[in-house]
Amino acid sequence: MKFGNFSLFDKEKTISNTSEEDISKFWSKCPSCKATMYYKEIQKKDNVCPKCDFHMKMNVSERISLIIDEDSFMERDKGLKPNDPISFVDVKSYKKRLQDLKENIDKTSSIISGTCTIDGEETEIVAFNFAFMGGSMGSVEGEKIVRATKRAIANRSGLLIVSTSGGARMQESTFSLMQMAKTSAILKILSENKLPFISLLTNPTMGGVSASFAMLGDIIIAEPGAIIGFAGARVIKQTIGEDLPKGFQTSEFLLEKGAIDMVVPRNELKQTISNLFKLLKGNE
Repeated sequence: MKFGNFSLFDKEKTISNTSEEDISKFWSKCPSCKATMYYKEIQKKDNVCPKCDFHMKMNVSERISLIIDEDSFMERDKGLKPNDPISFVDVKSYKKRLQDLKENIDKTSSIISGTCTIDGEETEIVAFNFAFMGGSMGSVEGEKIVRATKRAIANRSGLLIVSTSGGARMQESTFSLMQMAKTSAILKILSENKLPFISLLTNPTMGGVSASFAMLGDIIIAEPGAIIGFAGARVIKQTIGEDLPKGFQTSEFLLEKGAIDMVVPRNELKQTISNLFKLLKGNE
């Protein structure tokens, strides 16, 4: 049956000729409840499953936009680039990996840092990008955190670090591990200046990141269900030879044991962070 140039069967023919790859662009499956949903349904809830509230991954741009005031972000230190201090080679050289990432995602670091406002409060924000070598921390990442903290001190503003990382970057060896001490030291100076540091832990936050600045916040917030720890569960089990408590590296378990302060759903993050900064800066 046709109405003008449109056939009731055109849509069916179009769908039948659509590849699985094309369909996957429009439909997503929740990793937790396995429900299949139209992608816009998920986007409306900031990548949170409408069926079970599972917090799915977000890219770094989405993450920053979720928290800050619209059009308030000014990126800083974009020109910082890592070098290859130990000429590291595994399957391919570190230099080649960096070159490929620059070409594929146009990034030179696993951190984006800058100045923004959150409900009108000027804030220095640092956000990890898991798409860049698993959000690993190298010398450039440590330097960006130091510079962001120094700006916070100079401007008497708060500091927010949003972590999602596999830990230290093995391609930089000791140079990467040194960033744990370097970032912890500058945060001590921020604290001495009575300025607030809020640490937001997202899925996953592991290794040298969780073992240093990520757990040094005046307030440590985690998203629901985030995996947070130093070594992976399998490595720990093999090391100690014992079964581990169920969910022992989740944000809810860490909250129960007092290792973090709050578990906050994504749709409440901006308001919660804003309220905390105002509270913590109220004693200036």
